[in-house]
Amino acid sequence: MPAYPIRRVAAMHDLSCFGRGSLATILPVLSVLGVQVLPLPTTLLSTHTGGFEGFTFTDLTPELHKIADHWEALGIRPDAIYTGFLSGAAQCDFIDDFITRFRTDETLTVIDPVMGDDGELYSQSTGALVSRMRALCRRADIIVPNLTEACLLCEVPYPDTAAMSPAALTACITALLDRLTALGPRRVVITGIVTDRASGVSTAGVDRSPASLDPAPFFVNLPRIGGMYPGTGDLFASVLVGRLLTGTRFPAAVTAASAFVRDVIAYSAAFDTPHRDGVLLEPCLHKLAEI
Repeated sequence: MPAYPIRRVAAMHDLSCFGRGSLATILPVLSVLGVQVLPLPTTLLSTHTGGFEGFTFTDLTPELHKIADHWEALGIRPDAIYTGFLSGAAQCDFIDDFITRFRTDETLTVIDPVMGDDGELYSQSTGALVSRMRALCRRADIIVPNLTEACLLCEVPYPDTAAMSPAALTACITALLDRLTALGPRRVVITGIVTDRASGVSTAGVDRSPASLDPAPFFVNLPRIGGMYPGTGDLFASVLVGRLLTGTRFPAAVTAASAFVRDVIAYSAAFDTPHRDGVLLEPCLHKLAEI
């Protein structure tokens, strides 16, 4: 009998009923890339939190435990565990337990430590969450923080990267990558590094896993197009996970994810899309076959 042809990802993220982010983005992206998503919604929101007020917020932690128990009884084993927005420290405890119960030597564990952006914590994030997330990242194979989250994990001030010289910027980000890999994960990506206030943005990565061909940090530099859209971090990480599960090597997967996010932002900006609506993902999904 041939091997089962579809890889499976247990995706622990929020579900926003309006907006393109988290599970609303992860499900279509990974499906197009040929990966089955096993969703575990951490919270249910009426809208995402970027640009909206009065949104509803329902913590689904009790349901997560029931789902995990049922999956374990059925013998379900995902090929990857991929986590994002969590309602609080208690959900970090759930994920820690889930990894213990479901991870094998072949399972890829990817943690997106969603906690803040632009140097600030999100309104739902707390110091307890930051501390617990730092401990949880020790169990990951890969973490994908933005620059704010990288600084929170490393307990260092948020830097003004746009004001740095190229050499100073490289030294700053390399030091962060070194500290993040020292936490435990052997592969790290830092997103949202502003290299020029008007037009520059960069993603940095490092692969110090046993299979790495080059342990040196690498950078993907792209033009800044169309401003900031909520959910692009989820979009980036989803493409990264999908590419890795379908055989792309780590640096190439980071480059492909960066390029796709750039293309979707450029398409969205061309239509003057309101930023709080998120990027125009649907017309761009076909491009995943081209990168």
